[in-house]
Amino acid sequence: MLPPKSNFSEWYHEVIQQAEIMDVRYPVKGLYVWFPFGYKLRNLVYGRLREIMDREHDEVYFPALIPETELGKEGQHIKGFEDEVYWITHGGIDRLDVKLALRPTSETAMYPMFKLWIRSHADLPLRVYQIVNVFRYETKHTRPLIRLREITSFKEAHTAHRNYEEAEENVKMAVNAYKEFFDSLAIPYFVIKRPEWDKFPGADYTIAFDTVMPDGRTLQIGTVHHLADNFAKTFDIKYETPEGDHAYVHQTCYGISERCVAALISIHGDDVGLILPFHFAPHQAVVIPILYKGKEEQVLKFSDEILKKLKEIGIRAILDDSDERPGAKYYRWELFGVPLRIEIGPREAEGREVVVSFRDERVKRKIQADEITEEKIVKWADDMHDRLKKRALDLILEKVRFFENAGEMEEWMGKGVAMFHLCNSIECGESIEEQVRAGVLGEIIEMPEGVHADKEGKCIVCGGDGRLNAIAKSY
Repeated sequence: MLPPKSNFSEWYHEVIQQAEIMDVRYPVKGLYVWFPFGYKLRNLVYGRLREIMDREHDEVYFPALIPETELGKEGQHIKGFEDEVYWITHGGIDRLDVKLALRPTSETAMYPMFKLWIRSHADLPLRVYQIVNVFRYETKHTRPLIRLREITSFKEAHTAHRNYEEAEENVKMAVNAYKEFFDSLAIPYFVIKRPEWDKFPGADYTIAFDTVMPDGRTLQIGTVHHLADNFAKTFDIKYETPEGDHAYVHQTCYGISERCVAALISIHGDDVGLILPFHFAPHQAVVIPILYKGKEEQVLKFSDEILKKLKEIGIRAILDDSDERPGAKYYRWELFGVPLRIEIGPREAEGREVVVSFRDERVKRKIQADEITEEKIVKWADDMHDRLKKRALDLILEKVRFFENAGEMEEWMGKGVAMFHLCNSIECGESIEEQVRAGVLGEIIEMPEGVHADKEGKCIVCGGDGRLNAIAKSY
């Protein structure tokens, strides 16, 4: 049995194990092993992400080792990662002349190659992405999928453009691509422009996607960075213009990690286990024969027929004909978040009927077997997605409040997201962070459906002109 989800920290730790997402017993802190079921879930989620990225990007692969000479070129960038880098100092027993970093992110691995690839305006825009592991020496409390020392599934896109404006258009495209991705997962989110003191090292500005976890803390699930020509100047990435001059490219980069899987598990799950949207479930349907002595053959034959029909439609279906009692079977597949359960007993087999129920509703309905069609299942999947989206939005609405008083906001920290107005002054930002003991997420660009607040108002610290910001305890 799982702990109640109201005890989120324990629930999350247990569901990751019991639902076979990740095994935490690997003997290096912050490194975890994907179970087969968890890895199937990961691949289905990332399959959707690849589908979106492949429309405008080419997939590539760059090495995991970055020479210290390249990593150190962009001073602000390496300063942002210097406490997190894993260094390789030896090859066998020989000390290396130049230390090698295990990539914390790939700007400094990719951009020396961009310099070689980009020659003329005809080579632009350049859009590539990779899904790789990155390594960060994380000293805080590690947690599977959320805070790791090896991020196993880091999707990072890197682009180059002729000028600032075209790069900015790409930022908008990336934000829309991420919105489509998270909408497909039924995960609600804030789109937030990070404050100047919390942007990506070396970026002109950073836009982040944040969702709200069941315990009221926020989880950053995606970022988009406008790099301007900062890295281009460092790595001398230039192109020949149509007029024959040479100009620096302007760049963007944007990333999503397996935190998207953590959000999917955390936001939709319940006290019993996972609840997975139909399209992302490793097992979309389970057929459970209810066996009575003397009538097993008829029930199993009909169950096999239904299983075959589901597979022909293209559904990832399984048959549980184990010797366990029906209640134990129900519990097992609810724990694993199987969206559709189909039960067949002697009466159903005789009448060519099935009993269907959905993981998020747990209401049983009896239908004729010939009603199970591709069209019907597509509608069931869409209806379930809509229910999960509404449920997730209802939960997030309970954890978002607007404040005009810093003292009241302080009491709210740790329970949810506080929205408030803040001016552009770093002093005011640091003042409110110190008072409420949480980090300013930044200026809210887009809010989850149903969340409302004025975009402009008086700064909560100084009373000057302010913009709508968010602050919260974060993972």
